[in-house]
Amino acid sequence: MSDLNLAPRRRPLWRLFIMPVLLLVAAAAWSAFWFYSASKVDETADAWRAREARSGRVYDCARRSVGGYPFRLEVRCDGVNVSLTAQTAGQNPAQPPIIAKLAQILVVAQVYDPKLLIAEFTAPATIVTPGNTSSMIAKWSSARSSIVGLPGVPQRVALVFDDPAIDRVSSSTQKPLARAKHIELHGRLLDGSPSDHPVIETALSISGGSIQEVHPLLAQPFDADVRVTLSGLKDFSPKPWPQRLREIQAAGGNVEIVQSRIQQGDLVAVAAGKLSLDPQGLLDGELEMTVVGLEKVIPALGLEKMLDEGVPQATLDKVAPGVKAQDVSNLFGALDRAIPGLGKAVKQNVNVGVVAGLNALGKEAELEGKKARAFPLRFVAGAAYLGPVKVAQIPPLF
Repeated sequence: MSDLNLAPRRRPLWRLFIMPVLLLVAAAAWSAFWFYSASKVDETADAWRAREARSGRVYDCARRSVGGYPFRLEVRCDGVNVSLTAQTAGQNPAQPPIIAKLAQILVVAQVYDPKLLIAEFTAPATIVTPGNTSSMIAKWSSARSSIVGLPGVPQRVALVFDDPAIDRVSSSTQKPLARAKHIELHGRLLDGSPSDHPVIETALSISGGSIQEVHPLLAQPFDADVRVTLSGLKDFSPKPWPQRLREIQAAGGNVEIVQSRIQQGDLVAVAAGKLSLDPQGLLDGELEMTVVGLEKVIPALGLEKMLDEGVPQATLDKVAPGVKAQDVSNLFGALDRAIPGLGKAVKQNVNVGVVAGLNALGKEAELEGKKARAFPLRFVAGAAYLGPVKVAQIPPLF
């Protein structure tokens, strides 16, 4: 019997090319999709810029480029220029706008999730306000944000700054204005919808913060954690902030401080309550505070210096209606004439008296295992009072 030699059966060669061809087609389709998405960036950015411009915020780039192929969209904006018109109380829209200039903004989005935007900001930023010869320079080691919902109305927003610093520049002099080690701001839509009475929840965290030129208490480093809800908004339609705040006041809206904690050395304070605006744009409301180390706060209020310079009549009208500033000055003069140095001694011990007065108004409490005092912090027409003592005056918000 003869052996039959059978030739091996050959497989069609075209099968070897199926996978490479499919990969090539998928790559071509993905590339077409990416370049189509990239072509829409300018259109989307221009629509967003137009929306912001209607709110009085105009954004411009000296140079804009798109990259990130194949899986990301990266929009790089060099030479950022921002003009803010009528964004603050007392600013006339006819006046020159506030100008902010930034070195660079890099915005990154994944092609498969274009509504989540991650942005990085390159320092420094320069801010020039109208009518002022001075400007402000802001620097940071890193600054980034994440926004969910653009190019429409954002649903969630987060801003994070590491080592932010703001200086005031006048002529050739540069002075520190604000410092912090770390700042985080988070916001989200809590209730309602962007077009129908939205309620916003925000959370602010500051580590190692300090602010000059506002109040002596804020000049020393402090940590703060605050969570608030804002109600009374009509919608998220484009409009300047003063107009939006007027709508909140007219609707009876308020800011509810759900929880807050501030620590400055041995001083620890927590507070909760509601604040609103009166028709003049001034703060009204009351916060229930619990404080550890209250005796550390009063010396920083500068009451002794206030008495030396004379108590303003407006302050007395709030604290002690009917009492005249001249009467107070005459009283200290009479004390000095009766017993030399007595008036000065009274002034120097005013802090002790105020602490005793606040302790009498408040009630004993415990905070974080330490003895504390609980009492209200009232806001009347923008003036802040700890018990009967005015500690600050907040300007109108619109």
